Amino acid sequence: MTTTVITGLSLMGGEVADIAIADGVFVEPSGVKGSAKARVIDASGLVALPGFVDLHTHLRQPGGEQAETVRSGSRAAALGGYTAVHAMANTVPVADTAELVTQVWQWGRAAGYVDVRPVGAVTKGLAGEALASLGSMARSLPKVRVFSDDGKCVHDSGLMRRALEQATSLDAVIAQHAQDPRLTEGAQMNDGPLAASLGLEGWPAVAEESIIARDVLLAESVGARIHICHLSTAGSLEVVKWAKKRGIAVTAEVTPHHLLLTEDLVSSFDPLYKVNPPLRRSEDVIALREGVASGVIDIVATDHAPHPSEAKDCSFPEGAFGMLGLESAFAVVMTTLVKPGLVSLDSVARIMSTTPAQIGRVSGYSAPLAVGQPAHLTVVDPAGSAGEPHGSLSSNNPYRDQELVGRVVHTFYSGVQTVTDSQLVELEEKSE
Repeated sequence: MTTTVITGLSLMGGEVADIAIADGVFVEPSGVKGSAKARVIDASGLVALPGFVDLHTHLRQPGGEQAETVRSGSRAAALGGYTAVHAMANTVPVADTAELVTQVWQWGRAAGYVDVRPVGAVTKGLAGEALASLGSMARSLPKVRVFSDDGKCVHDSGLMRRALEQATSLDAVIAQHAQDPRLTEGAQMNDGPLAASLGLEGWPAVAEESIIARDVLLAESVGARIHICHLSTAGSLEVVKWAKKRGIAVTAEVTPHHLLLTEDLVSSFDPLYKVNPPLRRSEDVIALREGVASGVIDIVATDHAPHPSEAKDCSFPEGAFGMLGLESAFAVVMTTLVKPGLVSLDSVARIMSTTPAQIGRVSGYSAPLAVGQPAHLTVVDPAGSAGEPHGSLSSNNPYRDQELVGRVVHTFYSGVQTVTDSQLVELEEKSE
């Protein structure tokens, strides 16, 4: 493998130093500097961060290959600075067996751009009626440690309690899509005066908040970990804050779009802005940013949800829920959190790499950029202009009219450079 020396980097926004990579791990730069075999990259003015880890990605394969494949989604992830992504189970067929999660994992290995970690379904077929075989998925080759019915809520309390019990015995976590289905029937956007004026069915905040409240208490009752997907309201933030003060093992994520975009965009009736949970009030956006700054919200996760053009080129009620996120996440975090001074670049490493890796039990991220550790590296230009996403098969990018700062320049996954000068490196697909 090529030895690479990257010079002039600011390490997580702090001291300026060189980084060296050999045989897939970080090595002492002094040991390889000057070697005729070493490739040197001048990164003066750029910042080194550990490779990003996304706990919430939709790669659509199998069954949705017209929107995304594991390979195309992996390429989009690399362009966004990611070196590991968790692929949600709501595929066709659903990833609810050891065989299915292993297939997704193998597709990721063949692509070679990121570590694709399959998320196993909590219930068979996402039907919410019977538990899937969590144990067999946990013992499979990918060693699944995150289970979720994302796209649907595990709304049956008894079933959720049993899932939490099983997950605990497997050192796994249940990632809940908090949405009471009875309170969101036909819902299209955030509930409130704007929804009423637009004639669209409202999505009340309590539909999310009530499920979170139930689930943290269920988790407490069995001593389990619980992770809240795409937290979107100020009220949800207060519930999670209360649970953490109580000592409940709860973690929460916020998406880039819920950190930036508001319900006002729905006034255009453009399905590009239709998402689950919906874009909320500006007050919620402000609260969520403060929630990340205070540590109540643990991580930023993309909920990358690609769709073919026909799913968004229609009326708002007919449009599909979901937005692209992998390639723009860092720029949104820079724009909404770092630039205003709410968090530091060092904190970006925590909320986009080390903490999501810990939640998902992904090894190789506990000591970022340390000698001897796997060379998962993202080199960024904090002041650079974010480009238009181009790695995904889909184009439902909600940020096309937003001015975002922060650009991923280089990405290394296990020492292999997957992105150079913000352009994808073409890797040959491996045979498994």
